Amino acid sequence: MSLRSLAAPACLLTLLVLSGVPSPAFGQGAPAAAPEWSDPPRVHVGGHGIVAQPVGEFSDYVRVGGGVSGFGRVALDRAGLVSLRADLSFLTYGQERQRVCLVQPCRVEVDLITSNDILLLDAGPELRIPLMGSDGRVGLRAGAGAGLAYFSTRSRVEDNDGETVASDDNYSDTGLGWRAGGGLEVALSRGRTPVALDLGVEYRGNGRREYLTSGDITDLPDGSLEFNVRRSDADFLLWRVGVSVGLRPDRD
Repeated sequence: MSLRSLAAPACLLTLLVLSGVPSPAFGQGAPAAAPEWSDPPRVHVGGHGIVAQPVGEFSDYVRVGGGVSGFGRVALDRAGLVSLRADLSFLTYGQERQRVCLVQPCRVEVDLITSNDILLLDAGPELRIPLMGSDGRVGLRAGAGAGLAYFSTRSRVEDNDGETVASDDNYSDTGLGWRAGGGLEVALSRGRTPVALDLGVEYRGNGRREYLTSGDITDLPDGSLEFNVRRSDADFLLWRVGVSVGLRPDRD
């Protein structure tokens, strides 16, 4: 029998054998893909450095203020387009530091520091609009809210080590306030805990308030204090720069 006559059966046998060998499924053996987070987190928290720019009557008495703020945001839909947001902000718009005698005769000197502060607490809706062509990484935010505005002037005594020895509230006023504004959110990272740069500005309407500024407290000879109370609208623009962090629940 010639080799040529054996070639055809051999080829046929080879094809039958190969057809019976199981082949790996498509993608079998490939490393597992990282989990995909198709939807943004429902909960975000963040913080900002803030600068207050007085407007209207308030700018006649106050030049600028600065402080910090924190916020929490809960999305009302899976895409995160509509949210409920709450903010807590603290800023100082004036401060005096004096070296005074603790007792008479003056054997011990301490620092007397008087701060003019504002505490803001509010909540309200917020809307996010993703920019086209950014793959959701960049979005515009607009929102409004209402809450409380607390204006206070407080004095404290510090020793040479910077420790507070005593403190007292000199003057305060509380009222309703509102905010409206917007900003820009730029994703810095994605995944389970995404981080984004958060920039924004908002108008803060605080109504007509009574407050003190630097130099508005006078020490009288009898030991009492005289206050030069300011009364005006206390509105300002609030500029903020910070970050937001998305939080996801643990998965089993």
